[in-house]
Amino acid sequence: MIEIATICTGNICRSPLAALMLQTRLAGRGVRVTSAGTRGLADHGMTPEAQRLALARGISAPDAEAHRARFLTEQHLVSADLVLAMAREHRRAVAELVPARTRVAFTVREFARLASSLSDAALQGAVATAADQDAAGRLRAAVAAVAGQRGLVLPPADPTDDDVVDPYRRSWSTYEASAAQLDPAIDQVVRVVAVATTS
Repeated sequence: MIEIATICTGNICRSPLAALMLQTRLAGRGVRVTSAGTRGLADHGMTPEAQRLALARGISAPDAEAHRARFLTEQHLVSADLVLAMAREHRRAVAELVPARTRVAFTVREFARLASSLSDAALQGAVATAADQDAAGRLRAAVAAVAGQRGLVLPPADPTDDDVVDPYRRSWSTYEASAAQLDPAIDQVVRVVAVATTS
């Protein structure tokens, strides 16, 4: 079973939306996606705006309504094959909490930026080195290939371009802007997982 964790601040907007998008789009591939917040608003549901964004992305209303925020602990990270933070501050929090997860932790937009520099063939080549492993092992090989692009791919001119903007208590247009940053990043995550689970 592949495990992916998505992390933000309150776990009521960005990270649950990302988790639900991944869980929906990767259904049937043996992937479990969880989410948590560095200052998680324990037991709070997703904001109405985040639920609206989820529904527009094919997520069922019961799934969106069922989410309950969790405060990030070591337990959420120790077995994750891929950790996707919504912003650099969350990635730092992951590294401080469980240093061993640093190599599989990215902001979701950083992951997308690095992954987009690798063709499917390059990812398949990386996955082939772990052909004798289970799906989680093959994903870890693909994630290592993506991580290997750090230092090879130019960083964004503005470091905030690796973050997904926090829409909490902001306008609907900010929620839309946040989701617009998340959408292409999730596309790249889905592509990498698909390559790892079909090779």
